[in-house]
Amino acid sequence: MQNRRKALGDFLRQARARVTPESLGLPAGSRRRTPGLRREEVAQLCGISATWYTWIEQGRDVSVSPAVLGRLASVLNLARAERHYLFSMADCADPDHDSDAVLPLPSRLADCVHSITAPAYILDRCWNVLARNDALLHLFDGWPDRDASPNLLRYIFLDPAARSLVVDWEQRASRVVAEFRADAGTHADEADVRAVLDELQQSSTVFAHWWIRHTVVDREGGLREFNHPSDGVLLYQQITFRLATRPDCKLVMLLEDE
Repeated sequence: MQNRRKALGDFLRQARARVTPESLGLPAGSRRRTPGLRREEVAQLCGISATWYTWIEQGRDVSVSPAVLGRLASVLNLARAERHYLFSMADCADPDHDSDAVLPLPSRLADCVHSITAPAYILDRCWNVLARNDALLHLFDGWPDRDASPNLLRYIFLDPAARSLVVDWEQRASRVVAEFRADAGTHADEADVRAVLDELQQSSTVFAHWWIRHTVVDREGGLREFNHPSDGVLLYQQITFRLATRPDCKLVMLLEDE
């Protein structure tokens, strides 16, 4: 933890050195010994004491609220990746972490999915299907195209076809809930995630049963078995990737099991 606090302080010091006083409407002055903002100026702009900010840069064991971190990110003009790093090093949830969720999926990401020969799809944090390829459409026997707003959770728990397609449906369903809880995390009280949770808890007794167990697991992948209506039993290894350009989304691929 001490190493993380030191790394956070070093990062803030470097970021502070990049910001010119003029960019924030402050006088440049003629007696600055180092480039960028002074600690006192950062503290004033963030509404905290200069001593406390100095302790943060020094890597001392002080508690920093999400609001203060957000103001630091704004004053220091941090890019998206830098802001993510700031909150990660402070071991704190970003109150504006959902800003990426309003952005449409870049078309090139959808093109990537269509270029994959194995069944593949992209899910957002609510497990809405944002892109899928023809191989996935065939494997799921026409879903998600038959759903106006395809969502993998709704399919698994509310579409009767899922119980026939997914082998060992009850076991898979329990794990899916635990995986979604891990994904939802700090998003669970936000409107879009909350709407999916409320619908499923009201409409699926199985989902509601497993949700209140508070089990959390990673979406690790592994063997997935399907009983396809025309192709029979199919075995795949599921691989999941987080997308660097859209950290709220994941790419899922199903590779034929050898």
